[in-house]
Amino acid sequence: MSESNLRLTPNQEVILAALRLHRRYGLEILAAIENSGGKQIGFNSLYPNLKKLEKKGLVQSEWGDEQPEEHSGARRKYYRITAVGIRALDVKQQLLAEVAVWIPETEGA
Repeated sequence: MSESNLRLTPNQEVILAALRLHRRYGLEILAAIENSGGKQIGFNSLYPNLKKLEKKGLVQSEWGDEQPEEHSGARRKYYRITAVGIRALDVKQQLLAEVAVWIPETEGA
């Protein structure tokens, strides 16, 4: 997997973080983000990003086995982070840690 596939947008980072410990469906992902006090994202951003993450192999989806909702007939689609997705989050966290401790070289040294 190339390092470019591990690059994440801020929305993708927060989506993967919401999936790091739990398999969730779309509304659960949004609720986890909203209830954590993190940046809010909407449906218009969530599902295209989930699709991109799935295409990169960072997320896998599966249909739930519960009964379809009575009014809409919709079934829930659950998402889970993959090992590659965890690696992408770890790479991002490592980068942020390295940026935080970086000290410029003094001139003339």
